[in-house]
Amino acid sequence: MKTFIPSKLYFLLLSSLLSINLFGQSTANYDISITTIWNATDHTSIPSDPHWSPLAGGTHKNINDILEFGATAPLTDGIKDIAETGNTSNFQSEINGNSNADQYLQSGFSPRAAENSVATLNGVTVSEAFPYITLVSMVAPSPDWFIAVNNLNLRSGNNPDSNGWENTFTIDVFAYDAGTDDGTDYESGNSESTPRQSISMITGSPINGNRMGTITFTLNSSVLSTNQNDSLENIKLFPNPSKGNITISNIQKIDLNTIEVYSVLGRLVTQISTIKREPKLDLDLTRLNHGIYILKLNSINGQSRTQKLIIR
Repeated sequence: MKTFIPSKLYFLLLSSLLSINLFGQSTANYDISITTIWNATDHTSIPSDPHWSPLAGGTHKNINDILEFGATAPLTDGIKDIAETGNTSNFQSEINGNSNADQYLQSGFSPRAAENSVATLNGVTVSEAFPYITLVSMVAPSPDWFIAVNNLNLRSGNNPDSNGWENTFTIDVFAYDAGTDDGTDYESGNSESTPRQSISMITGSPINGNRMGTITFTLNSSVLSTNQNDSLENIKLFPNPSKGNITISNIQKIDLNTIEVYSVLGRLVTQISTIKREPKLDLDLTRLNHGIYILKLNSINGQSRTQKLIIR
């Protein structure tokens, strides 16, 4: 039996769906610079060839998406590799494959020295959907020690001030034991921890809980988009009307999180999840009855766009 929907009710339902998620989405751009502190005055000793692995990390959505202090280490092979050898390959792969991480970041230290070695990341754009940042680097040589800035939220919560982003600031950086090796000095031989211990700050010799550097976040700019749909407007849907086989053209390769199709009564009838950087998507909706639907595109950054879809 066909269901009759009064035209006024239909337009109310359509309007409500088309008005979903039109709130502003903010981004900020930072220069990030870390300067190391590693000397015999602040620390009991330094090794014969003190240096640092590349500074590596990423921006992410939630606390502990990349690294969790106090948890049994390693959370990932990537963190274990950095803490023990300085190798960043697995860590990079893990961040790139993590749906809660937005981007991988890496920079080398210069000069190759313990004191006043500097690593910089210029022009890092952080989105409101992924406001946390985690950065790590191996204390080298060492059994399994690393410096870290973990779960730092760059959102200040003060919206009138820089669209809610932290202004320029500097914080201290400390060293941590990954809990995977029992060595007690910089050049201790390999001695695997069994069982593995939790990640903890190094408060004893030779680092004594003292800071190992400072990191400065310099806010370059912040932007508040008054309409989240701006970037999604370039995605095209065709043919429309169609018999159910439609193509979504995404030439800008915007990261889409889900595509949802709703009936005019607001019932979700189809959802396609986790679509990243695809320039073209072919959808088979031929199983749906003839009629009018609402197709909703949701980006991984929290943007959304809705469009009327006709299947006949």
